[in-house]
Amino acid sequence: MTASPTALALPNDLLTGVEWNAAQIAEMFRLTADIKERPSAYSGAMGGRFIALIMEKPSLRTSMTFQIGMQSMGGSAILLDHTVSRLGDRESVPDMARNLSRWVQGIVARVFEQQKLEQLAEYASIPVINALSNRFHPCQACADFFTLQERFGSGNLRGLKLAYVGDGNNVCHSLMAVGALLGARIRVGTPKGYEPSADILAETRRIAVGCGGTIELFATAEEAVADAQAIYTDVWASMGQEAEAGTREKIFASFQVNTRLVESAAPGAVFLHCLPAHRGAEVTDAVMDSARSIVFDQAENRLHVQKAILLMLIR
Repeated sequence: MTASPTALALPNDLLTGVEWNAAQIAEMFRLTADIKERPSAYSGAMGGRFIALIMEKPSLRTSMTFQIGMQSMGGSAILLDHTVSRLGDRESVPDMARNLSRWVQGIVARVFEQQKLEQLAEYASIPVINALSNRFHPCQACADFFTLQERFGSGNLRGLKLAYVGDGNNVCHSLMAVGALLGARIRVGTPKGYEPSADILAETRRIAVGCGGTIELFATAEEAVADAQAIYTDVWASMGQEAEAGTREKIFASFQVNTRLVESAAPGAVFLHCLPAHRGAEVTDAVMDSARSIVFDQAENRLHVQKAILLMLIR
């Protein structure tokens, strides 16, 4: 996982988030804002183009926003449901990539294993977009930071203090990756043994140093959230970890985002969650439904950000 050069010329794929650089993300945010303000101006932008939407995991936001995004720009999204038969079971991933490259202009895949995305990208001659894997969720993180830009201003992401508390999972990894490129100050609080992957931590810290940001780890939620301008959490047990849910609930109990924890953040701090949320577990109703919560702004912005990503990679 290495950062891309400073030129605006884009890489072929979006697999981790750090293939793009700060200038490219800034251009994507500029395009996103224009799409959101003037959607009719892009109603024919993807005319005659198709994407394959591969789903190994159930989805609401990812499925809806990519399908609506393509159709609202005059294109089409073909849903390939792999929630029963896993990707590669019936036909090899390389052969699937070769076939899809003959019919569609892009592949969007929501998968269990990052390796399958990398295989798709290796053998496809068309762009591949990571719509979620066990390692990264770059479309979500881009929508999150665009939402924070709307709230705090376009010049204020650099140095912004974002606290992520909970499991050091794929969402955490992507917040670190995109945040590092934008020069944000990412503060991650996890129980011992649930920290983000060491290799991703090392690489995103290297990127952060070059972009003016920082990534810090803390053993308690209170330390991570202290004076933070944004507080982020995710489910404690992701899809595929259901058997661990009871054990994790006990381990993560002190990392719940509740009113008491939020009060230790900076005045005016906002709350984010990638959804779906387990209310009463990682976050309380009082926080989810408060004026601080911008979770549904994030959900809406998945649509606008992904339209920009599709335009930049496919058109």
